[in-house]
Amino acid sequence: MRLRYSFRLYPTLGQQQALARAFGCARVVFNDGLRARQDAHAAGQSYISDVELSKRVITAAKRTEERAWLGEVSAVVLQQALADLNTAYRNFFASLSGRRKGRKVAPPRYRSRKDNRQTIRFTKNARFALLDNGRLRLPKIGDIEVRWSRDLPSEPSSVTVVKDACGRYYASFVVQTTDTPLPEVEPEVGIDLGLTSFAVCSDGTVIGNPRVLRRAERRLKKAQKALSRKAKGSRNRVKARVRVAKLHAKVADARRDFAHKLSTRIVRDNQAVYVEDLCVSGLARTRLAKSVHDAGWSAFVNMLEYKAARYGRYFARIGRFEPTSQVCSACGVKDGPKPLHIREWTCPACRAVHDRDVNAARNILAAGRVDRLNACGAQVRPGLVPAPRGEAGTHSKLTPAQV
Repeated sequence: MRLRYSFRLYPTLGQQQALARAFGCARVVFNDGLRARQDAHAAGQSYISDVELSKRVITAAKRTEERAWLGEVSAVVLQQALADLNTAYRNFFASLSGRRKGRKVAPPRYRSRKDNRQTIRFTKNARFALLDNGRLRLPKIGDIEVRWSRDLPSEPSSVTVVKDACGRYYASFVVQTTDTPLPEVEPEVGIDLGLTSFAVCSDGTVIGNPRVLRRAERRLKKAQKALSRKAKGSRNRVKARVRVAKLHAKVADARRDFAHKLSTRIVRDNQAVYVEDLCVSGLARTRLAKSVHDAGWSAFVNMLEYKAARYGRYFARIGRFEPTSQVCSACGVKDGPKPLHIREWTCPACRAVHDRDVNAARNILAAGRVDRLNACGAQVRPGLVPAPRGEAGTHSKLTPAQV
């Protein structure tokens, strides 16, 4: 499995200027390639191949006076910018033809120097190096200080340098991991995600919702008001924008940290994990949109999925149309839909009193177990068999002689 390991970078002032130059050159090459293909399409010409595009916007452009400064950065950075453009076009064409699942992908757009996130990528051809003193050596940039929080499991195949909206620098390494599966355990868990409580497990465990954005709303409101009062183009507006970006980054970091710690604990303690396949994009169009986005269900479920695959656990999503809140987990009687304000209900058949969320989590566990037991392809329902002679039922009105 290939994973990304990110670490904080602390470049010097000169290295920051070199990185800014590399960000700008990669952006210009990307935009030149996009403009060349758009012009060719408007003129009715054939699609420019990847090799021909590289010759035009990199090799030939370096010889011109307008683009001579492209030679000041590593050539691998420029080639990877074109590789990103080619990937964007392939995804767009695959989406148009229906070969790509999910939402429709828009055509590539021009990159701006005002984008909140700037990136460049170095592959092994660039000969970046991890030095013995803990620094990262990048061609034509220098040896950058890295804050290592853990060791890399293997030699990285590429490194992406990222500058986020609040001016922080990160190095994202792509490494191949061969993690050994965790020892098998008995428990299995079904998880019902919600807003009042972030998650309720089938064993009755209730995990509170951290509501990271709600807690930071007051500080964000104050910072955004201050930003709106600053004159556009002024240095004070730049400072206010960075202040708002830092608050948003703090919220995102806290939400991601919570999801990582919770997903790791659940995968470590359970052999199988089942969750409901929620339509987050649909829920985000309701009056609960801010709370849904603040919860971060999609990121949490994705973490559960890849960590389960990494550590040898079983993970499955059950259908979003399963009536988990309408069925009694004790006797299986379906009692019909219930308003959201009803948090407890009594089964009319067995008189069992259920907590709405715990009951739903138990039904998710039961549905996931059924799908897992039948995942080998065995026939779930009995097949059709010939009826025995003389069995009661509808008979033909023909006489024996006619038969």
